[in-house]
Amino acid sequence: MTVVSPQRRGSLLGVVDRFWRKSGYRVTAINSHVDAPAIFVKTQDGFQVSLTVADKGQVHFDVDSPCVHRSEVADSTTPPTAFLDPEARLIPRPNIHSDFWSAGAPGVEAGGS
Repeated sequence: MTVVSPQRRGSLLGVVDRFWRKSGYRVTAINSHVDAPAIFVKTQDGFQVSLTVADKGQVHFDVDSPCVHRSEVADSTTPPTAFLDPEARLIPRPNIHSDFWSAGAPGVEAGGS
């Protein structure tokens, strides 16, 4: 996962904000917290979408669907592509450096670690 430095978090949300507004999404809330900013929107068809920055610059994208009827969902037909150690006890943290998005973040090596 790419490290988003504190200096770039507002920029990331600004880019997302402009795209979502251009796409017709209605902004329902914005959290301007320096370390953990977030934006919350509602789509024209009732989905609620959010982008939040959490611990160590880890970015979360969440979508809540409008009310639907319960239905069976088939298991995935393909294996996951991201490796997660089955013995892991901690949430993985961002560790990949981006010349732009990680600018100013201390202790991040180029290419990940």
